[in-house]
Amino acid sequence: MAILKILQYPDPRLHKIAKKVEQVNETTRKLVRNMADTMYAAPGVGLAATQVDVHEQVIVVDVSEERNQLMAFINPEILAASGEEECEEGCLSVPGIYETVRRAEKVTVRALDEHGREFTLDADGFLAVCIQHEIDHLRGKVFVEYLSQLKQTRIRSKLKKRLRETF
Repeated sequence: MAILKILQYPDPRLHKIAKKVEQVNETTRKLVRNMADTMYAAPGVGLAATQVDVHEQVIVVDVSEERNQLMAFINPEILAASGEEECEEGCLSVPGIYETVRRAEKVTVRALDEHGREFTLDADGFLAVCIQHEIDHLRGKVFVEYLSQLKQTRIRSKLKKRLRETF
């Protein structure tokens, strides 16, 4: 498969709101496979289509130690959320930055799989955090936007400086 280019924060395309997938077909399945390859190569535990400049509601997640439990969520929707926890998060679109974010401890999510079959999943802990993080991308939100304005400004400056140093 293909390794896709991951958009880097503060790229404005990360703020585009993803559209629902009207029909799950071979194009959708190819996107899922390419996103999975990209996520594993990065390496990461989750990736939203928005991050690879495809503005459709598709996310892939694999939080397993063995990296062999890929889950695809098409048109994901959080039906219920409960509890609260703080977790250190990172993001493939914000490389090298890790910050503590407060999220729901448990979520129930409904989505379609890569074959167009609807499923519902109860998730907690790290999986719940990852799903919420990736769904935020589909809504045009990057995890650093949960942080103070001061921290966001520092992160943007750090990433811009790093970008300048690579050229």
